[in-house]
Amino acid sequence: MLGACSTLPARFRIGFRPPAFESRDFVVVLARPGDTPRSLAATFLGDPAKAWMIEDYNDARSLSPGQEVVIPKREWNPAGVSPAGYQVVPVLVYHGIAPQARGRLVISAAAFGEQMRYLNAQGYRVVRLSDLVEFTALRRQLPRRSVVLTFDDGYRSFLLYAYPVLKELGFPATLFVYTDYVGSGPNALGWDDLRRLAGEGFEIEAHSKSHGDLRRTPTESSEQYLRRMQAELGDPLASFEHELGLTPRILAYPFGGYDASLLQQVRDHGYVAAFSVYREANPSFADPLMLYRSQVYADMTLEDFARNLTVLHQEAFR
Repeated sequence: MLGACSTLPARFRIGFRPPAFESRDFVVVLARPGDTPRSLAATFLGDPAKAWMIEDYNDARSLSPGQEVVIPKREWNPAGVSPAGYQVVPVLVYHGIAPQARGRLVISAAAFGEQMRYLNAQGYRVVRLSDLVEFTALRRQLPRRSVVLTFDDGYRSFLLYAYPVLKELGFPATLFVYTDYVGSGPNALGWDDLRRLAGEGFEIEAHSKSHGDLRRTPTESSEQYLRRMQAELGDPLASFEHELGLTPRILAYPFGGYDASLLQQVRDHGYVAAFSVYREANPSFADPLMLYRSQVYADMTLEDFARNLTVLHQEAFR
């Protein structure tokens, strides 16, 4: 596989780092002392954040001097399918965070920090929710150990306890907020808070207007249901546009509930993806309006938490 290149791109001539081999799709180099996937991604891919491409293709998080390293120039497996099975992406959902855990849905700040540092230490890649949606459309390859973080409802505790840890580790996250709750009291995030978070790269998406069950009730006429859906699904569209200058395109179903009628309403209102609450991870071929999220509960041990991090569905393909 090794050979000499007759002509080198300018970036290699200037940096005095000629590859051992280069084709349209790959660069091959011999690792030098001090080389890391991040440093090679910066040199040859122009972005240290693409280190995952080198790690995944070579199945290695660290490099040894003299090691032959294949650097893919572009994504090579957007479906995430391999002879061992297919990639799945867990989406974790949090609610409140406090100094001490309360009930099942308010996790302690210490436990949250421990979980985030576990992800970082174990080599998981926290990716944006919008990247997962692109993955289900086969428009984007994701790192092999991808995880998505989401926070429901719009609690101010996100700013107090989650935000500092996420910023420290460089983790993105998505907030699913219901518009009736925004700015409703001292425990709720306000529109100013959400504008600030959106400006820092956090994704803000819809959790309906009132957080009520969006499925049609037995006593509800078709006309009544359509009016209610116009409020529940339409209000976030208008409010987000007015307050944040953006349009939500991803929905978290309140309580995770949906049915065929609701799916049609979600499509009609222009949402491109939606999430239930079901303890499974998402493959590339998942229906984007029926994606899964796993609740993180306050009584989970770190071992319990780790069980939610399956990133490969093993299946022998022939």
